[in-house]
Amino acid sequence: MILKEPKPAEAEPLHAADLATPVPLAGEIRVRVSVCGVCRTDLHTVEGELTLPRLPLVPGHQIVGVVDAVGDGVRQFQAGDRVGIPWLHWVCGKCFYCKKGEENLCDHARFTGYHVHGGYAEWTVVEEPFAYKLPKVFSDLEAAPLLCAGIIGYRSLKLSGVKPGDRLGLWGFGSSAHIVLQVAKHMGCQVYVFTRAEAHRHLAAKLGANWVGDSHDAPPAPIDGAIIFAPVGALALDALRVMRKGGTVALAGITMSPLPEIDYPHLLYHERVLRSVANNTRQDVREFLQLAAEIPIRTEVRAFSLAEANLALQALKRDEIQGSAAIKIAE
Repeated sequence: MILKEPKPAEAEPLHAADLATPVPLAGEIRVRVSVCGVCRTDLHTVEGELTLPRLPLVPGHQIVGVVDAVGDGVRQFQAGDRVGIPWLHWVCGKCFYCKKGEENLCDHARFTGYHVHGGYAEWTVVEEPFAYKLPKVFSDLEAAPLLCAGIIGYRSLKLSGVKPGDRLGLWGFGSSAHIVLQVAKHMGCQVYVFTRAEAHRHLAAKLGANWVGDSHDAPPAPIDGAIIFAPVGALALDALRVMRKGGTVALAGITMSPLPEIDYPHLLYHERVLRSVANNTRQDVREFLQLAAEIPIRTEVRAFSLAEANLALQALKRDEIQGSAAIKIAE
């Protein structure tokens, strides 16, 4: 399913197309895709909220599949291996940020389903250092949301600074939040969930949230850290209002509506921190997949066929997805 021109999801911007089966170059693997998770970043991509570096484009960056061909020099994988391919597709390894160990900020990074064709297709290729073997405890459908929703949630949790026993606030309860809630509970945190949708509140409670309310409600106690998943800038102020001194609000979205003016003395003073979260490192992926298997994380996933990719994006836009959505490409 290919994007030729960004349009609202309701206009069905993705169209079926036959593309040549990619051939892996030296150092690359070709993956026969079985499932690709549907991410809100995909929605931002097809609707043109992100500046696209290429068109036409096959979206999708939570890819689960099986290696079916390898290029010269590949040592880590062989045909038949099950792998996952996330958002980070390639980094240069030479720029200032890569040398500092901050490859998520690489000046020349390329991203799956954005700079290169992604997983809304039967095949894709990737350099072997940017693919990962998946824990056997997860089915293909269960594993797909881990590859972006899980990874970015994990990085956001780390950057929120919360520690075992702390109180974590989550604003917006979609694919990423329903995973990070389980990680935070595993750490021994109390988790307060702020979301409008009644169905999302029920899922949060089912997964062990200590308190669930609306985005403007006052929680039972001040929070120690927060993650904003909903792409609404004003929610940062709601989080700051109920945060203790020295706490951090992590903004997890790749795009967000403008931040309102912040009342510095009452909301930001006393060493409260407001920070963004950008992409992921390969170490984030390795750490999170190991942790997800140990817990183990249980993802709630609604499946769509490849032909229903537009419907999946529409359902995501209308907040009709409980947990995660994924496209089944092949059995």
